Amino acid sequence: MILTGVRFKSSIKIYFFDPDGIDLQQGDLIVAETERGLTIGKVVIPPKEMPAPDTEVKKILRKVTEEDIKAYEKNQSDEKEAFKIGLEQIHNHGLPMKLVATEYTLDRTKLIFYFTADGRIDFRELVKDLARIFKTRIEMRQVGVRDGAKLCGGIALCGRELCCSKFLSGFNPISIKMIRSQGLPLNPSKLSGMCGRLLCCLNYEMINYVEGGDLYHVDKSYLSSLEEPTDIDTLNKLDEKENGK
Repeated sequence: MILTGVRFKSSIKIYFFDPDGIDLQQGDLIVAETERGLTIGKVVIPPKEMPAPDTEVKKILRKVTEEDIKAYEKNQSDEKEAFKIGLEQIHNHGLPMKLVATEYTLDRTKLIFYFTADGRIDFRELVKDLARIFKTRIEMRQVGVRDGAKLCGGIALCGRELCCSKFLSGFNPISIKMIRSQGLPLNPSKLSGMCGRLLCCLNYEMINYVEGGDLYHVDKSYLSSLEEPTDIDTLNKLDEKENGK
């Protein structure tokens, strides 16, 4: 089956579509129907023969037109205003939720509000008010704190752009065992990212410790000799949040 790989603004993940005979090259901008609605994406894998996936494959509708670009730019501008209004309405309703991003579909038939919260939120009255203000369908989409950081973007402790918003296509479980194996100081402020969870990069070199490459397990006495204060209770809480305990 001929498929082409497409990446969208709010995701690093690659999604596969039927090019439907459209001549596409890497880097071309296209319009496709996604679960969020009409969306502009970028071709990252040109059309080629691939095994047919188990799920339904949607077709690429068209290459972007000048009208699509104008609509996209207007949506981006209006999303900023929608974010401000969304914050005001959340505050007015006194809801314990944090708004992280807003997104219009290309045809403006839907306005999506992405938010984080500790539990389930009854936002039915909020949705009614937002629909009255924006005159379009409103979707409230709750995301995890790591996905929230990915949507917001930012600069990590290392001074580089957040891995999750730059290149990670998914999140791997991170645990305190990784910290201990690598002999790192047990300091939560240096081991947690912008999302408040353990740093994703703790996973990058673990295979060297597990397989015994150039790096080796550190003796436990090393950890007790560290001069930096060890807040093991806080780390345990981070570990529990990370692994859903």
